[in-house]
Amino acid sequence: MSPLIASVFRTGARAGLAALLGAGVLAGAQAQTLVPGSLKVALEATYPPFESYDGDKIVGFDPDLTALLTREMKLKHTLVDTKFINLVPGLAANQHDAVVSGLYVTNERLAQADAVPYANTGALILVAKDSKVQPKTEKDLCGLKVGLQAGTAWVKQLQTLSSDYCKSAGKAAVNVMEFPTAPEVSQAVMARNVDAQMEIAGAAKMIVERTKGRMAISSPDLVYPQTLGLYVKKGNTALLKAFQDAMVAIKKTGEYDALIKKYDLSPVK
Repeated sequence: MSPLIASVFRTGARAGLAALLGAGVLAGAQAQTLVPGSLKVALEATYPPFESYDGDKIVGFDPDLTALLTREMKLKHTLVDTKFINLVPGLAANQHDAVVSGLYVTNERLAQADAVPYANTGALILVAKDSKVQPKTEKDLCGLKVGLQAGTAWVKQLQTLSSDYCKSAGKAAVNVMEFPTAPEVSQAVMARNVDAQMEIAGAAKMIVERTKGRMAISSPDLVYPQTLGLYVKKGNTALLKAFQDAMVAIKKTGEYDALIKKYDLSPVK
């Protein structure tokens, strides 16, 4: 376990087995939420398979996970479709209680909010079908126009790659182009306005399916493997502990592993 992820687990880590077994009732009773007994969960519903609309209902891994966790916490929950850039800042502004939206656990986000890791994944590189460029790894992105959703952790990572690797290797910089949503990036790729798109593996595979083969995955392996986490307002230790205990509970029932398998992710220990 990395030092970053280990630090996320410290709050509430000493709870005894007896407390964990009764976590469902106790956590819900003590969780500090904006409205007692209710949990307002923010996500951006444009990111399948993590969250997207099926008619007027938001479906996907994160809604499924939220339903399991809030059941154990004895809380009613509401999903609120929120712009990506407002997800984490909205916690400090008391706009919502939690964010469950396929976000990586990063130092920058942990400076603003507290997190509970819930899955491991990584990115894949997408290109338009029959594209002349076929980047296999992030290092192959030097000199290319790469579309990303604004606010993702990859923006900084590719900027660092560009300055630390591309420049020293005598290659052109990565031209990072940010878009409001992932579907807009895909449209830009298919229109040949950008050369490549980088997305979380599950979302990348869904993009290929939904574009009916107009886009393809060029990277054989995961790029920038990392951990996903749900976020709560910094300092809300009661709600953080409630989520941690609920995670323990759904792992005991086997529902967590079943959900991870369904969405082709890797579990956190």
